[in-house]
Amino acid sequence: MRPKGIMLRAIFFAFIPIFVAMDAVGVLSVFITLTRRLEKSQRRVIILESMITSLGLCFGFIFLGKLLFVWLGITGGDFMIAGGSILFILAMDGLIIHNKKRGMPVGRYAGVVPIGTPLIAGPAVLTTLLILMENYRLTAVIIAVALNIALVGFVLACSDWILYLIGESGAEVLSRIVNLFLAAMAVMMIRKGIVEIILLSRRLV
Repeated sequence: MRPKGIMLRAIFFAFIPIFVAMDAVGVLSVFITLTRRLEKSQRRVIILESMITSLGLCFGFIFLGKLLFVWLGITGGDFMIAGGSILFILAMDGLIIHNKKRGMPVGRYAGVVPIGTPLIAGPAVLTTLLILMENYRLTAVIIAVALNIALVGFVLACSDWILYLIGESGAEVLSRIVNLFLAAMAVMMIRKGIVEIILLSRRLV
């Protein structure tokens, strides 16, 4: 396979788990609830703020996350199990426990918090990024992050049309489906983490 084909394949496989973790449909439902009474110009500002915030946070985590691992003595297996557990809890939270639409007032910097973080670049995304850094090249992960955030920005910009097309109940259903896939990915991470720790223990014996 040509180098270009290998890079495109890596970008695709890095794109998918980030897409699932970002949950653009779930973010959309919150965005609609928060900004329904705002003018279009105000919504555009919030979208831009959220994209800049999430992009900066993700890139910062990509470059500094590995250093934190070395400093704290954390192995990839440790983080897979911890991260998978967090992802599973977040998925269950989105599926059956918590309604994201409650108790979120619109503030001056709503594009930064809560939309930019923790909704777009939250624990699920940051955990996924560190896992991907163990398996794919830096360039592929960076491009996948940028594409996903651009996609989220596009979805938010089309919020009025999307809501008209699928309705609020449809957005809620799609968000729950995405959370189901997130739960499956969490179980996969925990399984891989356990296997990695077992293999590491055997090498040290």
